[in-house]
Amino acid sequence: MPTFTVVDITPVALSGDRTQDAEPSIAVNPQNPQEIVVTAFTPDPMGGSLAPVYVSTDGGHTWVMRSVVPGGTARLGTGDISVGFASEGGALYAGILNAEASLQDILRMQILRSPDITTAASMELLVSRDRVDQPWVEVGSVRGDGGAQDRVYVSSNDLGVRPRSAAVDVSGDARTAAAPAGFRRNTVEQRTPSGQDGPPVRTAVHPDGTVYTAFESWTGATPGGGDIVNVTLDVVVTRDDDGGVGTDAFQDLKDADDSAIGQRVATGRSERFNAFMGQERLGGDLAIAVDPTDSASVWVAWCDRVGSQMGCTLHVRHSTDHGQTWSSDVRTVTDAKNPALAVTTDSLLGLAYQQFRQRQWVTALELTADDWQTMPERHVLHQAPANVPVAQFLPYLGDYIRLLAVGRDFYGVFSGNNTPDPANFPEGVTYQRHADFVHHQLLDLDTLARVPVSIDPFFFHRAA
Repeated sequence: MPTFTVVDITPVALSGDRTQDAEPSIAVNPQNPQEIVVTAFTPDPMGGSLAPVYVSTDGGHTWVMRSVVPGGTARLGTGDISVGFASEGGALYAGILNAEASLQDILRMQILRSPDITTAASMELLVSRDRVDQPWVEVGSVRGDGGAQDRVYVSSNDLGVRPRSAAVDVSGDARTAAAPAGFRRNTVEQRTPSGQDGPPVRTAVHPDGTVYTAFESWTGATPGGGDIVNVTLDVVVTRDDDGGVGTDAFQDLKDADDSAIGQRVATGRSERFNAFMGQERLGGDLAIAVDPTDSASVWVAWCDRVGSQMGCTLHVRHSTDHGQTWSSDVRTVTDAKNPALAVTTDSLLGLAYQQFRQRQWVTALELTADDWQTMPERHVLHQAPANVPVAQFLPYLGDYIRLLAVGRDFYGVFSGNNTPDPANFPEGVTYQRHADFVHHQLLDLDTLARVPVSIDPFFFHRAA
């Protein structure tokens, strides 16, 4: 029978933490799944200029912090951050928004590298480019004459080349080369959208070298009052059959209707960008995953506004012919955001998401082998009032969560209200920080002083 683990990863030494540790990412070493790295908007506890990552070397049961990410600030630690392990060799890669630059209203994407997670040295800077939003890292490895080569993909919304802003930086051999380590920027949007593409650009890498990229092509944008923008969009998928390392990368999938590069999965969708749902802003939710046993089988998830809905609805669609044709929705979830997809080596699809329901944020994981034709295996990981704590900044929980599959196991991370109440964790939970589950109270290092509720990152693992 599968076993399930949920852990609040804030270390005991930070029992007094009260920061909003939102927008998490996770990387698991495929060669040694005991090694796991999680990131969030966590500042250095000592107030230094290096942002921390959370590190586990025992499969996620215990966690420590290592301050290794350059460009940190006392408030956020770092801006957006995504991490990924190489398939072989243990190298860790990160795509970040430098938080120091953000103080000057500069979106500065940086691509970083570390040889392994045991080093306390600052991660090495490989690429730095301004006006780039929401970097997202995927990593694979291929065998070459000199051994394994790390293929690293950092997708982003590159606003420096508007209106075609969906882009992927690719290195075919990033492990040891000096900066910029072979990274080359590829524009994956080939149509001309309205001003820019949406913030999320996501990749899915298959071991045979097939690489998919999904993005939201904005086709219109009008003011909606305040900071809200009424956006119309198409959900688009591109593909590269040679690892994304050729001269005309991500141009192997052409639309069946207009023959342009990139198949449109859904068209004419709308969203209220920067609207609110449960203290969280809306807009830009997207995920893609490919079956590791079949590169033709790929799923996409996104969120949009349906009718006069004030929130947004999550949609999942499936292609079985390398992205050329797509099913209708195989799953919809009303008032949900932050979809995350992953597929195991036994072709079990996982969908994680956060749903605003009955004034709570509910984080759920659903597993299906038949696109929800039969009842899925469903786990509620967390449920807590959406109005506690009061948001310190946006995003509140984060613009994304992340789900990974390693072999037959699922690993994931989300952020949420850290009230130590068993009713909030139907699958159970383990805290490292001091917590009184009887009185639902966080405690400081002395185990006496009370600590107010905040937002923590939570790790989960479903072991087959």
